[in-house]
Amino acid sequence: MHAAFRRSLLLALTLLGAAAAQPAADILPLYQHPARSNKGTLRVFGAGLHGLLHDWEEGYLKHNPDVKIADNPGGSDAAIGALQQGTAEIAVFGRELELNDYLGFFENKGYNPTEITIASGTWDQPGGSWALLIFVNKDNPLAQLTMEQLDGIFGSERTGGYDGYVWKTENARGPEKDLRTWGQLGLTGEWADKPIQTYGYAAGGMAHFFEIEVLQGANKWNGNYRQYVENGTKILTPGRESGGVLSMLAGLEHDKYGIAWAGMPQWNQVPQVQGIKTIALSRRGGGPFVAPSKATLTDRTYPLTRSVYIYLDQEPGRPLPAKVQDFLRYILSAEGQELVRRNGVYLPLPAAVVREQLKKLE
Repeated sequence: MHAAFRRSLLLALTLLGAAAAQPAADILPLYQHPARSNKGTLRVFGAGLHGLLHDWEEGYLKHNPDVKIADNPGGSDAAIGALQQGTAEIAVFGRELELNDYLGFFENKGYNPTEITIASGTWDQPGGSWALLIFVNKDNPLAQLTMEQLDGIFGSERTGGYDGYVWKTENARGPEKDLRTWGQLGLTGEWADKPIQTYGYAAGGMAHFFEIEVLQGANKWNGNYRQYVENGTKILTPGRESGGVLSMLAGLEHDKYGIAWAGMPQWNQVPQVQGIKTIALSRRGGGPFVAPSKATLTDRTYPLTRSVYIYLDQEPGRPLPAKVQDFLRYILSAEGQELVRRNGVYLPLPAAVVREQLKKLE
């Protein structure tokens, strides 16, 4: 028996066994080879996703040996250009699209790219589109916040916010929703009149995600917001570590009235910082409040869970090329999502999210 076939058979039997033990609503679809074999070259451009893209491509080609994949790992920033210019059918992104990404594609095509969520971001692996955690000093009695309260803390009054590239005035809010003291969050005693000191990332992919999810597409921040950048990158040159997120988290330990957002991978890099804690979050005012953990990122109940994406050039009213659609169906299958789990950086999608993404391919 051929070794590749034996591995595929073993994986299929494992997946079938796992599916038998799950409720029907939680079962991911098995990959079904198309009735007509796919042929030709599938052009892929963008993020390599820490080897996950290669795993998907290798797995797909075992089922479809007549397909060739031309893979150009050029990174997320260049991927949308390759898609809009027609030099790639698939653009892989480790971040959310930004305003110029949308505008460039729309001005070239007259419609938006189709967004497919292919995995959840990481819990604790560096460089894997990690979830954003909210940190406060350990002496702070606060245990939970709503997304609206986060907006009140980190944001400011605004006349609107972006949804993709569309400016929406319904995302406006007035200064009465600003939260500037801990007393406005219900804290009493010495906390009641103390100003909330805010910390977080400077402009970039993570700040953009925060603006989308918390500030409703706006970029108006609290006037006292202190910005930091990622350690260990070209953005932060040696000798300027005080401007890095690791320094920010260490500083929060000594700021009793501060609040910051960052990720578990950064907190893991400063194990000596014991004086901060995370906050549970709720999408709505009445809860439920969900603490950040690998489990709540996997089931996507934690509100600031991130995703990784594939973007497609799908003209409205026209079907996707068969090989493009089939490759996405493989990624969103039980086998494809098992490869996410085995890769160990990102997190596999729940069945409900997979069903939502598959509908986009119809």
